[in-house]
Amino acid sequence: MGHKDDGKAPVKEQRKFHRQNRCRNAPLKKIKNKDYEKALEKLQIELVKLQEWIRHKKLKVVVIFEGRDAAGKGGAIKRITECLSPRIARVVALPAPTEREKTQWYFQRYIQHLPAGGEMVLFDRSWYNRAGVEKVMGFCSKDEYREFMRSCPEFERMLVRSGIILIKYWFSICNDIQEQRFQKRLDEPTKRWKLSEMDLKSRSLWVEYSMAKDEMFSHTDIKQAPWYVVDGDVKKRARLNVISHLLSMIKYEDLTPDPIVLPPRPEEIGYVRPPLEDQTFIPEVY
Repeated sequence: MGHKDDGKAPVKEQRKFHRQNRCRNAPLKKIKNKDYEKALEKLQIELVKLQEWIRHKKLKVVVIFEGRDAAGKGGAIKRITECLSPRIARVVALPAPTEREKTQWYFQRYIQHLPAGGEMVLFDRSWYNRAGVEKVMGFCSKDEYREFMRSCPEFERMLVRSGIILIKYWFSICNDIQEQRFQKRLDEPTKRWKLSEMDLKSRSLWVEYSMAKDEMFSHTDIKQAPWYVVDGDVKKRARLNVISHLLSMIKYEDLTPDPIVLPPRPEEIGYVRPPLEDQTFIPEVY
């Protein structure tokens, strides 16, 4: 990867990566909430159409979300799935492997989560953990890392040949914006859980993660399953852009059923319900 095995990049390379990854001098191009909500609603309607097409055609879709910590992967996944059926579109976010899983073929724990016909699976982090956090943090050996780089492209080509539509997104974010989001997570109790021990360690390994990502791209950005980079500096724009791109990746038709006319509800005749006092209601605190 162009640096010594002790994990420390040469000073010249560190400066190069810092120049490449610092934030733009131009102000961030925000989007108004009103415009964002309007655009998101239209895109989510299209996602429902895509869902019905996937179900109808029994397509098998895998979408991988990778990238920097706090780059907005989780928020994008949430906006994609919040209007979809969990029976068709499901999220896979695996914890650290167990001792037993560590002895398995590396891809084995991911294969069981691949979609059947009529399903879309969104991986919130995936088998690329080996090329990222495992490589940088020393959780895998050099031989395991090299084997992953050799086998991953073939594994993904095999998935594509089997009929799986494989789409890979890398969420990019600049150093300063990541730091701002980390600080915000510290201030908000509902988001503090997002700041893990690995996130804290990654703050001091920005260059190493950059180098690992570039090396990963050089091996796995293949014609059958290319990487698509998402600019995550502005969360709302990133969400809209990734949904728009996802919709463009699968040709689908509108299978929205005709409006349903509800029949009149029949009168309840001959049945007396038990008194409400016999049931235990939760306290009405609000």
